[in-house]
Amino acid sequence: MAAGAGNTPAKTTSLNRTLGLWNLIIIGLVIIQPTAPMGIYGVISNKANGHVVTTILIAMVAMLFTAISYGRMARVYPSAGSAYTYVGQEMHSALGYVVGWGMVMDYLINPLICTAFCAKAAMNILPGLSFYVWIVFFAIFFTWLNLRGIKTSAQLNEALCAGMVVVVLLFLGCVAHTVWQVHHDPGFFTHPFYEPRSFFPSKIFAGTSVAVLTYIGFDAISTFSEEVKNPRRNILLATVLVCLITGLLSGLEVYAAQLIWGSKPFASENVESAFAMVSGKAGGVVLFQIVNFTLLIANMGSGMGSQMAAGRLLYGMGRGNALPKSFFGVIEPKRRVPRNNILAVGAFALAGAGLLEFFANRLGGGAYEIGAQCLNFGAFIAFMGVNAAAFVHHWKDEKSHGIEGYIVPALGFLICAAIWVNLSSKALVLGTVWMAAGITYGAFRTRGFRAELVTFEVPSDVA
Repeated sequence: MAAGAGNTPAKTTSLNRTLGLWNLIIIGLVIIQPTAPMGIYGVISNKANGHVVTTILIAMVAMLFTAISYGRMARVYPSAGSAYTYVGQEMHSALGYVVGWGMVMDYLINPLICTAFCAKAAMNILPGLSFYVWIVFFAIFFTWLNLRGIKTSAQLNEALCAGMVVVVLLFLGCVAHTVWQVHHDPGFFTHPFYEPRSFFPSKIFAGTSVAVLTYIGFDAISTFSEEVKNPRRNILLATVLVCLITGLLSGLEVYAAQLIWGSKPFASENVESAFAMVSGKAGGVVLFQIVNFTLLIANMGSGMGSQMAAGRLLYGMGRGNALPKSFFGVIEPKRRVPRNNILAVGAFALAGAGLLEFFANRLGGGAYEIGAQCLNFGAFIAFMGVNAAAFVHHWKDEKSHGIEGYIVPALGFLICAAIWVNLSSKALVLGTVWMAAGITYGAFRTRGFRAELVTFEVPSDVA
């Protein structure tokens, strides 16, 4: 062996920087889904007395504050650990771990719910196959695609996003044709925003707390920081643009739906299929079936994208010793993906979807709703953490102390906290159990959260 060779540091395999700004925007839009408001349209409509578009736009403004905080922190720490890294670096390693554990809850439940939803939707097309056969198919399919590498996943995301946009445009065209056939007074076109007889602030707030679900997933963009060209610029731009595009597109979709349906409430048994019902009224049975199929495709894209993001988050936490590094902190050298994490998330989605169905059959479908609420529990812990980290970073930064640097994260934190405390009691209980288990494990794993045992690495190859 040559002299000094023993002192040469071993070369480690890193994630592959192949994503540009457009790739990031597409990934974000697919995780959120261009059809995001369709699944919850009926719930928001009933809660807000038909003012769905108003709640969607209010929620957009609220989420933009948090999106800006994410983008700013990604400039400082372009790491796959995302919120886990931001909070751990700016505040305390223990708080970073707590936020990361909350994110794990969010990121694990999202592919689980998407797997279950896709299985149910597929049963409507091929009812001869059971739910359990379908969840095995979708869990394996999502995992296989994500194991092929980030560029393959990004290319498929672009195709899925294009298909969903085409269906949205078809729906908007059918609505325009239907509305054009009937003469309406000018007030008809403003009623979706404001109808005096049914506009009550308490109802609008209740609807907005649900409408925020439309935007869940934009934060996943920051988990790809180590696979992005020029992450200090592109993460901020992509995060804010995805949030803005989602809000405007979703607002247009529900505005068109309200022109067709008005503020009439939906029966409880029809709430989940409310948007498909509106589509049927605008374009007949054909459009009804197209929208149903599109929601299946949308959840396939969301499930695949959220599994991809979960793998990166677990990698960031494993690399920092918050989770067993030998398993979670490893990159597969050929494809340069966190293979172990992707397999683990796929297995969790499969097992969880099966258990979800088992309990749903005994709870009358309540388990699925609880799962969605638990997703929000973890997501808003991360949102509050990132806003707090952005506030602290601005306070520490000697170069800039502009008031805007305090106002944006402060408003983002307060809005997220208000939404978080208004989650259902069952979700709060289950979320608290999850957090307690994670904090107990973290304290044991890191010997009381000693900073030298929990690290928050930021790659050196940043443009």
